[in-house]
Amino acid sequence: MKIAVTGASGRAGSEITRELSRRGHAVTAIARNPEKIAHLPNVTPTKGDVLDQAGLAKLWAGHDVAISSVHFLASDPDKLIGAAKDSKVGRYLVVGGAGSLEVAPGVKLVTTPGFPAQYKAEAEKGSAFLDLLRQENELNWTFISPSALFVEGERTGKFRLGTDQLLADASGKSWITFADYAIALADEIDRPSHLRKRFTVGY
Repeated sequence: MKIAVTGASGRAGSEITRELSRRGHAVTAIARNPEKIAHLPNVTPTKGDVLDQAGLAKLWAGHDVAISSVHFLASDPDKLIGAAKDSKVGRYLVVGGAGSLEVAPGVKLVTTPGFPAQYKAEAEKGSAFLDLLRQENELNWTFISPSALFVEGERTGKFRLGTDQLLADASGKSWITFADYAIALADEIDRPSHLRKRFTVGY
């Protein structure tokens, strides 16, 4: 498949790009500084600006899938969603956040007392992005939330999927590595099972 990854030089984006390359997909790896993108088979580093809706739509056009892996505070969900629709891309996947996941019925992680203050604005904007997607009728979207801790680490291929509830391991820790998250995202592209839905991945 032809897949555009926006934010391809970031920590999640670079692992997603690596995983898609490993699977033989043709990847357009988009970043403000494309020289920071690793040289990988089937990957074409491309310069792009997430705030330029028309430019993004042009870059995404002709792809089977567009992925945005960008900080919510450094982007505009209306422009990203607009670019996805304007480009007529087949699917639009968003690297989401954990803040909008529920820790109890109707209780989002971002609203809990222990949620780190420095991540609150980012998490709230991510939650608003998901709300916007849920109002979309024509766009074929998927929002993929990592667990609470999204970290560097090994590629194990062993993880669980969930829907709107925060996942945690037996010790109560909620986490996923960028590499394993990338596997879950690539699996969703190869075998679609969460169309117009959010899902989450964790150990």
